[in-house]
Amino acid sequence: MKEELAHTPFDPELSQGARNAVTVCLRIQPDEKVTVITDRACQEIAASIVAELERLSLSYNAFILEELTARPMHDMPAAILDDMESSQVSIYTVQAQMGELGTRMQMTDVVNRRKIRHAHMVNIEKKIMLEGMRADFLKVDELSVKVWEIGTAAKAIHARTAAGTDITADLNKDYKWVKTSGIISTQKWGNLPGGEVFTTPGEVNGTFVIDGVVGDYLCAKYGDLQETPLTVRVKGNRVTEAQSANKELEDEFWKYTHTDENSDRVGEFAIGTNIGLTSVIGNILQDEKLPGIHMAFGNPYGAHTGAQWYSSTHIDVVGRDFDIWADDRQIMTRGKFLI
Repeated sequence: MKEELAHTPFDPELSQGARNAVTVCLRIQPDEKVTVITDRACQEIAASIVAELERLSLSYNAFILEELTARPMHDMPAAILDDMESSQVSIYTVQAQMGELGTRMQMTDVVNRRKIRHAHMVNIEKKIMLEGMRADFLKVDELSVKVWEIGTAAKAIHARTAAGTDITADLNKDYKWVKTSGIISTQKWGNLPGGEVFTTPGEVNGTFVIDGVVGDYLCAKYGDLQETPLTVRVKGNRVTEAQSANKELEDEFWKYTHTDENSDRVGEFAIGTNIGLTSVIGNILQDEKLPGIHMAFGNPYGAHTGAQWYSSTHIDVVGRDFDIWADDRQIMTRGKFLI
């Protein structure tokens, strides 16, 4: 599989984003080993990353999921998890399939335990490599630090949009804010492209109009929701209503957020900070980094935020063009930062 990826042809336009991932975001050192995980859908992008590893003469192993197991997977293949035990860096470029979230959690359990610098690139596509992965992540990190400082000091975050979002997150000082700006450290694995600051909220109440995208495998199915938004009402940190003109989306989202006892609970409250992005493209991997608010129902990433509860599911929801206040200070107007 390593040799196959090393000889897979790819569009040279992918090289800039691949170089950003390897040299800026992950800062892979000559004495480190890398585990690369991909599938057939993302093979060309993985090949561009492998070419960068080859160019720098870095040590790596590479795996193509379909060569190891049937999809959708029930478990992450043991060969991959075993290889990660001796790696300092891992890169996951895979198209999500229904029911595979648990396999990604198996992988990130190893990442968290061993403090691997992990680039999580679920549903990566060429458009993202040519847009979000070309961002100046040093500038994104500089802004993210400022947002992290504001969030850490705030008692509440309030957000509104012209589409009808009006939501307040009261914050819990026992829960940490986490910065995932694209500069990936051993303290927290990160999505690429990066650009967000998040926490587990104390309690969220209000209305969130999802006129951007929803996450996990629903994103590929429904894409950009601007024409058929999903309106979610949250009370006491739980989903109480979900309404959309697209009844299939409404029903599927409701079922997803009622998989287990905490699937309907707000586990993540986040502010996107990738100022290289200007609009929703219909892919959660990039769209959740768009400057604005996004939330996730389900797993709170408690290993990083300090939340003591758990869910087997995690689904992000993204809106557009936010006005945001941290306590009484306005920090964003119509999707543009004021800091």
